[in-house]
Amino acid sequence: MPARRLGMFLVICAPSGAGKSTLIKKLCAEFPAISFSVSATTRAPRQGERPGIDYHFLSREEFLAWREAGKLAEWAEVHGNFYGTPIAPVKDALAAGRDILFDIDVQGADQLRDSLGRDGAYIYILPPSRAELYRRLSGRGTDSPEVVAKRLAAAQGELAQAPLFDYWVENAELDAAYGDLKAIYLAERRRPGRHPDFLGELLAQWEAAV
Repeated sequence: MPARRLGMFLVICAPSGAGKSTLIKKLCAEFPAISFSVSATTRAPRQGERPGIDYHFLSREEFLAWREAGKLAEWAEVHGNFYGTPIAPVKDALAAGRDILFDIDVQGADQLRDSLGRDGAYIYILPPSRAELYRRLSGRGTDSPEVVAKRLAAAQGELAQAPLFDYWVENAELDAAYGDLKAIYLAERRRPGRHPDFLGELLAQWEAAV
């Protein structure tokens, strides 16, 4: 029977246009055991969304009660609705050896440091330059010049928070950036603290052989 392994959590942040979503999709495609936490929200369900699978749908009063009771690892209000991550399912998943990925902003990451601690991998995806980030944002063709300018200004403020993260991944070239992200994930999985029984069981073999 293999030794028990505790799960780990990855927190991945980036300014808009840095390529975070593409990198996350590649990581989850190669390692399907990685799962996203199921968030709670006060917004109404959309067609096809399933309670408890896509979101935990709560009333505003229920959400605030969860928040006051410390049941949320992080939360935010977006366009008049609350969103948050229930902390108990995350801890249960980690104890069961499952890995959890958080795709959130720097404010959410800051809250996770308080609720879950530093025993995870906090990763920041960096654009190679301001000019390249501008090119990517403009190249989408979905945002007005004013929106692109706002995203660039927001990126400057978010990049100032990058020193708070454990790892930086520069996304200048996708395959190289993904190689760095994958290496971080695999290395973090091998930390001794994630394998609390392995060494004891290994040493027990020596004792049993005496």
